[in-house]
Amino acid sequence: MLALVLIGAGSAWQFQDWRYGRQLAEQAKLHGETLNQLATAGADAQKAEHDKRLALEQKLAASEQTYYRKLNDAQRDQDRLRDRLATADLRLSVLIDADSASGCDVPKATGAGGVDHATVRARLDPAHAQRIIAITDTGDQGLIALQACQAYVQEISR
Repeated sequence: MLALVLIGAGSAWQFQDWRYGRQLAEQAKLHGETLNQLATAGADAQKAEHDKRLALEQKLAASEQTYYRKLNDAQRDQDRLRDRLATADLRLSVLIDADSASGCDVPKATGAGGVDHATVRARLDPAHAQRIIAITDTGDQGLIALQACQAYVQEISR
């Protein structure tokens, strides 16, 4: 009788061991599949973010090239204008109000070549013209830099 009880207890023990072993193996398999799915999803998300970053870097590089091209073009135009002023190829003049210039000895603009119709003009000293061109050059550079910053912020905020 005792032997039968021991054999019954041993077989019950063995049966429980098989049953729990199978459940644990199934749980381990499900856990492994879940971890694999999470790792795949994480890798996909990381790749998507990497692709977004790469696209943004390319857009910003193109924007930077555009900025430098505009800046170089503006600088070249300013240099050309400065050279023309220095060689007296070009003269800057300003319009003077006819009422305020009534007592001045300033000649009127020449007729056919001018845009203005019989307005009083005064020529600027070349040194003053150079300073005005330098001021406009600085202003142009500032505006181009501002446009570049605005384009950068717009790209980043998207």
